[in-house]
Amino acid sequence: MVSVSINPQPKETTMASALRTKFENYMIVQRKAPKTREACLLYVKGIANYFNQSPEKLNSEQIQDYLAYLITERKLAWRTCNVAFCALQCFYCKFLKRSSLEVNIPPRPRQRKLPEIFSKTEVASLIENAKDLRHRALLMMVYGSGLRVSEVVRLKAKDIDSERMLVRVEQSKGGKDRYTLLSQKALEVLRLYFRFYNPSTYLFVGKEKNEPMPIGTAQKMYTYAKEKAGLTKGLGIHTLRHYAESRTMPIS
Repeated sequence: MVSVSINPQPKETTMASALRTKFENYMIVQRKAPKTREACLLYVKGIANYFNQSPEKLNSEQIQDYLAYLITERKLAWRTCNVAFCALQCFYCKFLKRSSLEVNIPPRPRQRKLPEIFSKTEVASLIENAKDLRHRALLMMVYGSGLRVSEVVRLKAKDIDSERMLVRVEQSKGGKDRYTLLSQKALEVLRLYFRFYNPSTYLFVGKEKNEPMPIGTAQKMYTYAKEKAGLTKGLGIHTLRHYAESRTMPIS
């Protein structure tokens, strides 16, 4: 019998599962939003893979080099680089409790482009070209109430207050609840929508009746209507929000 020497597997040099679990549990206890936790894990894993080394062993100079790589080679937008910076600060300063982390990113560029917005005629054309009543109701809620796409897909039937003409938005950006106005035209479309679709839990559902509509589906509804209307300006469904941002009120 020939004996075969089997070399042990090399230790994992990137973000080990045990460290990842501890960091994720720390963020859960700190009540970090799911998207914040996702971003933190993404960039900590990114720096570990970049240096092919466990992130807890990296020093300030290496962290600064990684941020420089994101800016100069990956050419990420300042906002994205700032997310990476905050994610690494959370990991090293708060989770690992390092007090001497000397890392920074350049200040935000002063240049800022105004968002492309539709005229009233273009908005009317976009909504008119929605595929069906469900599409039209969703687009009118985004437009009339200034909702983010992540908010409109999580709306529940009970969130529509037709007596006070308000829409309750739970756990919006920053984990805060707020009220926003319900337009009369949106209410009229919603009444038709309730009559035909009779939503019970979520206002707009996906394939499963008890689950909210996926964000990608809502985005496709907007893209379909925009193309049918022959509109070229505006990027995503977020474009419709620019009409109603000043008509919201936080819940005290």
